[in-house]
Amino acid sequence: MAQRKTERLMNLVFTLLATSQYLTKEQIRSSIAEYREDTDVAFERKFERDKQELRDLGLEIETGTFDALGGVTGYRLLRAEVELPQIDLTVEEAAVIGLAGQLWDHAGMAAESTTALAKLKAIGNDFDPSVLRMTEARLRAEEPAFDAVFDATGRRMPIAFEYRRPGGETSVRHLEPWSMTSFREHWYVGGFDRDRDGPRLFRLSRIVGDVKPDGEPGEYEVPDEVNMKKVARALQPPVPDESAVLRVTAGRGQSLRRHAVRIDRIDEATDEVEVAFAVVADLAAEIASYGPDAVVVSPPALRDAVIDRLRAVAEVHA
Repeated sequence: MAQRKTERLMNLVFTLLATSQYLTKEQIRSSIAEYREDTDVAFERKFERDKQELRDLGLEIETGTFDALGGVTGYRLLRAEVELPQIDLTVEEAAVIGLAGQLWDHAGMAAESTTALAKLKAIGNDFDPSVLRMTEARLRAEEPAFDAVFDATGRRMPIAFEYRRPGGETSVRHLEPWSMTSFREHWYVGGFDRDRDGPRLFRLSRIVGDVKPDGEPGEYEVPDEVNMKKVARALQPPVPDESAVLRVTAGRGQSLRRHAVRIDRIDEATDEVEVAFAVVADLAAEIASYGPDAVVVSPPALRDAVIDRLRAVAEVHA
């Protein structure tokens, strides 16, 4: 619900900004998908609430008409009154703002806003496409749990979810989310783990099923000492402390060979490759991706993990 409301308000802002004309209620309603789905009464209530929310945020909606004889009242936002003055940002500040803007691509705002403006143009309203420049995003957030975790983090609301560890076992975790960060194309949430009674970091792609509320919004405070640099350091891969011996087809498994501790020729078709690793699941996934061209000799736990992955793939395709 919170995400839909945010998208609707953003679409309303873009719609009112993108035209120099006053737009009637019906024109606005026909341009925004959620308004079109409402009954007349529901639309009137929702539109009045949305206008008031924008005004509470400091966006003064102008009412008027271009008809000299009066006519139907329309609405618009003047860009000169809405746009911020020139702001000088440090490199770090600009990076943070850019990251926040890129998240809108995941929320669907870019697509919805483009659709709304296209509909306005179709009914004869000129618009300025440059208002959408801020929504040109490159960062993706594909994890199913992203929206629920993002919403809970912003509202300071405890959550509960089932979490799969790298080894494959799962458990229910209870978290007070403090902040989120992206690292190497994966999203993470950090916060206070009520089960472990201390700060913990969780990768969103390892959350299984739905994220559920586990308390009320505003139930906790985020500590002042939370430092995203420390969070980023925690995301660094662990130091390899185990060794695996593999049989790899000659000319294949290049990523395994690049990190090999040792490579010995067995025969014309096969090499014995020794690699160091830290997490069984991560190396198993890489080995399994080579199919029959990479076979684990040792350790047994790694061999079993690769076999489990290959069986799972075979079952899906069967």
